[in-house]
Amino acid sequence: MSLSVAAREEFLAEAHIASLAVEAGEGRGPLTVPVWYDYVPGGDVRFLTDGESVKAKLIAKAGRFSLLVQRGSPTYRYVSVEGPIVLSSPSTLEDLTRISARYLPPDALTGYVHGSDLHALVTFRMRPERWLSADLGALA
Repeated sequence: MSLSVAAREEFLAEAHIASLAVEAGEGRGPLTVPVWYDYVPGGDVRFLTDGESVKAKLIAKAGRFSLLVQRGSPTYRYVSVEGPIVLSSPSTLEDLTRISARYLPPDALTGYVHGSDLHALVTFRMRPERWLSADLGALA
């Protein structure tokens, strides 16, 4: 059963590891990689990556990407969202800290942030346009 707008946005706002997919070119399937991300209901999806990575270059070329987040235990649930890049900019310390804090324990956060090469990172913001979602436990 599809999730309501509020339920899908709430689920996407949780700290799941996302599978990011972006067009990789003619004759190839999409590049699909795991990413940490940030989302606040009603806002844009944000994630950061090395600006020289294959992922960053493909996203800049395609101008859009998709994310899939899922829960693999009952009730099984997923949300997929796709949309255009509305901003790409050099990552700030705030970007890096906010996204990393969703995934790391507090005692590891400072070391991770300070050990990262902030100058190599770019933050992408995607405006969700198309959503797919389901709670597969609702089928039982």
